Amino acid sequence: MIVKKIEDALNKQINAEFHSSFLYLSMSADFASKNFDGFASWFGVQTREEYEHAMKVYSHVIERGGKVKLTEIAAPKTSWKTALEAFEDVYAHEQMMTGMIYNLMDLAREEKDYATEEMLRWFVNEQVEEESNTLKIVEQLKMIGDSKGSLFQIDHRLAKRGENRK
Repeated sequence: MIVKKIEDALNKQINAEFHSSFLYLSMSADFASKNFDGFASWFGVQTREEYEHAMKVYSHVIERGGKVKLTEIAAPKTSWKTALEAFEDVYAHEQMMTGMIYNLMDLAREEKDYATEEMLRWFVNEQVEEESNTLKIVEQLKMIGDSKGSLFQIDHRLAKRGENRK
């Protein structure tokens, strides 16, 4: 049986993961409206990943005899002036999510909830990947500056991420 303190914290994480999915969906819509199909596709894949993350925590709570409590999801931002601005927002968001996972890990250890700690190890590794991938894109976008041709190349490359998940 899951303790209330862990259940409450995991419910907060479930809702944060759904918010992340909603944020990336908003980014996908924004870039699709600007005819940047590669960026839109990348954010679409990210939308699905964040949904899967929420469901992973959701399943853990259920399996441990807890109750999932969904809350209202705040409306995300709807427009970004540049791809760099969007990816800087993504990187900051992923850093925040990493902090939330680390806090959950600390709580699981404090409560000696080894099952939750084990489940969270996957998220710790996932966040390393999330931060690394988004930081690389941020740095590439900074390197290209205002080069429209380079921006289209990155857009084209990012579209390939979605091709593997269809």
